[in-house]
Amino acid sequence: MDQTLIASIFSGSLWQIISNTSAFGLFILLVLTGMSFVSWVIIFHKWRQFRAVEKDNLRFQQHFQRARQLSESVGQAKANASSPVSRIYLAGYKELTFLLEKKNQGGALQQTTKPLDDDDFDIIEMAMEQSLTEQMGFLEKKVIFLASTANSAPFMGLLGTVVGIMDSFWAIGERGSASLAVVAPGIAEALLATIVGLGAAIPAVIAFNWANNKLKFINDFASNFIMNFISQAKKETR
Repeated sequence: MDQTLIASIFSGSLWQIISNTSAFGLFILLVLTGMSFVSWVIIFHKWRQFRAVEKDNLRFQQHFQRARQLSESVGQAKANASSPVSRIYLAGYKELTFLLEKKNQGGALQQTTKPLDDDDFDIIEMAMEQSLTEQMGFLEKKVIFLASTANSAPFMGLLGTVVGIMDSFWAIGERGSASLAVVAPGIAEALLATIVGLGAAIPAVIAFNWANNKLKFINDFASNFIMNFISQAKKETR
């Protein structure tokens, strides 16, 4: 029967299967198709977003490593505001300059009279960690939909499968015959629901795992940057 359904799909009779599908079966197919479409839109969007983020993060990190002072990276960070690391840097630098001004009545970074202590650096780190959390929250948007599709689509397909099989048994009871012509439409509907459900779930599972791996890489990259920033700040203010 699997071969029959596959052959029917490629022979152009897919629309005939759909036209014989029950209203509930059509609803399941429409929902699964919609979930699959949205998933692919999210996949392409996240692919472009993560690629741009990684490129921008690397560009800013290279500039930051070449800079002799923390203040030299402010312009680059503002010009590269789409980079999460740039925003994290600006949050840390803003907190650093605020603490220095508070201790030295407006003293510049290079003219510190009162060094910052460990509590001050903890405050700077917390400000940068908060910015990191905000940036990761922004990047994680819509990824949860992939997980929802991966988890629910197979069960929705199974529901459509059960409904198709029930239709086949109902047809047998109405016509008093278990011939192939009687049961085939319901079985075809059931198998089509299974195929569409798996077709929606499998790409979503792969994409969700890929997105989580990318998010972990970006988070680790930003965490390492925070440590480098704190280390450089301690060198300049002590």
